Amino acid sequence: MDRLTNTIRPYAWGSTTAIPTLLGVEPTGEPQAEMWMGAHLGAPSRIDRGFGETALSDVISANPDGELGAAVVAKFGPRLPFLLKILAAGAPLSLQVHPDLAQARAGFEDEERRGIPIDAGHRNYKDPNHKPEMLCALTPFDGLCGFRPPEQAADLIEGLGVGSLKPYADLLRAHPEDAALREVLAAVLTADREQMAHTVTEAAAAAERLGGPYTPYASLVHEFPGDPGVIAAMLLNHFRLQPGEAVFLGAGVPHAYLQGLGVELLANSDNVLRAGLTPKHVDVPELLKIVKLEPGDPHVLRPEGDGEEVYETPIDEFRLSRFVLAPGAASRALPADTPQILLCTSGSPHLGELTLAPGESVWVRAGEKAELSGTGTVFRATVVV
Repeated sequence: MDRLTNTIRPYAWGSTTAIPTLLGVEPTGEPQAEMWMGAHLGAPSRIDRGFGETALSDVISANPDGELGAAVVAKFGPRLPFLLKILAAGAPLSLQVHPDLAQARAGFEDEERRGIPIDAGHRNYKDPNHKPEMLCALTPFDGLCGFRPPEQAADLIEGLGVGSLKPYADLLRAHPEDAALREVLAAVLTADREQMAHTVTEAAAAAERLGGPYTPYASLVHEFPGDPGVIAAMLLNHFRLQPGEAVFLGAGVPHAYLQGLGVELLANSDNVLRAGLTPKHVDVPELLKIVKLEPGDPHVLRPEGDGEEVYETPIDEFRLSRFVLAPGAASRALPADTPQILLCTSGSPHLGELTLAPGESVWVRAGEKAELSGTGTVFRATVVV
């Protein structure tokens, strides 16, 4: 077992206090958005086996079968297929979707063929992998996920009483639903920016005045004044997770995280198609090829099982579970057939001879036996083979 040293990413939307509070350290005053745990080349965790700190990605590359296990290498290749994060949203993230595996491969190959630099601002596909993800709340967590039924979205938008929004409401009441959503999303994102900025300002003022179901959307304009993504966000469902609840986001599902602290687990990819709430590149034609234009409520997941509580998902690249260790409970032996990262979020549990504090994490290579004991909450990230 190896205690991990992890990188905290200072994205502008990050909370200045949530991650320091979890770690029990003083805030720096700067945003701390994500703490990455894994072997992603952008910020791999580091371990020390007596020869100084080494990137986990290098350790795995040097001995993939020994670290990941032969079955995992055979199924996913010689790399860790997931990335675990602590995510602390102090402000909204961009409205976005992720491609499925076939779309990611085709998009990556096309941009490679066209010679678009991998770090270009207008590049959509950073790698040929899909990016399903799960967010499990550690505090109350707000977000947007999936399209509302178009008729409901029309009622919400029309209820603002902003004249320039009425044509969008009328379009949303047309049939079929997928064509209505496509037409409105495209129209909002390609509208004249000056006119749309005026519409967004009017809509935000009305939303603040009306409150209630408009409250989550009213706050967006303070972060993204004039951004058409504010109107596009009103097409989506608002959700609030309570601690321990999770949401799974598959390919093509539009979403945005708004505020809160959570554990995020995702496939090892950087592929994002943005729809707004961002100064970054928005490729509307490519977005419309990827996004699932169908209504769908956010499906809130709750962990199931006795002892190891599992958040069930339909993919194999990652599997998230948690242990809530009560005082005096017997120790729990962990399965050893796959590699795993253990993350403590409360208490002072023991993993073998290691004692963990909140925010600390450990790498356990495939085949290595480990037992949990003590008190606290520990999340376990691994794969399905």
